[in-house]
Amino acid sequence: MEHKFFDDYWKDLGNAFGSLDRDAFCRAVEILSGAYRNGKQIFCVGNGGSAATANHFVCDFGKNAVSDPSRPRFRMISLSDNVEKITAFGNDVAFDEIFRQQLINLMDEGDVLLAISASGNSPDLVRACEYAREKKGRIITVSGYDGGKIRTFADVSLVAHLESYEQIEDIHMIIMHMFVCWFKTHPESLAAV
Repeated sequence: MEHKFFDDYWKDLGNAFGSLDRDAFCRAVEILSGAYRNGKQIFCVGNGGSAATANHFVCDFGKNAVSDPSRPRFRMISLSDNVEKITAFGNDVAFDEIFRQQLINLMDEGDVLLAISASGNSPDLVRACEYAREKKGRIITVSGYDGGKIRTFADVSLVAHLESYEQIEDIHMIIMHMFVCWFKTHPESLAAV
């Protein structure tokens, strides 16, 4: 029984990974490259396990994506990493506003919002996407199921077509690590056009 579970789990992940939109991945890389070249910020958001993915991505990408020590690194912030700020906005304004309120203080036109969500339907992420669209920001969404509501705001959407939160989050972490590895191995993509 355990062997079948093991095999089925990996089969599901392989199928979901194989169905990812490769063109969407390339477009996301272009958006991230453009943000770097134009000195724009990248804001990552997510709840629960997706908050951990956002924080992990900001750490890895911010530190490792640019390996040339003479070049600046990506300008990145996770809006999921400040418990004090999140709970203050949640308590004093509304939980649906925890990311939008932070973006009001930080986001400029042309900045990038990377929204990570298994369901794609979290109200606080929807509100953040609405604000990013109002500010003429670029939006990359990474979600599961059918992409959810946040997908409707996206310039680029990467969807892990699964219904298990754990497996969706597995695929999301792979996508994040692929972004890091792309830029580590393709530093020319950050050169001015």
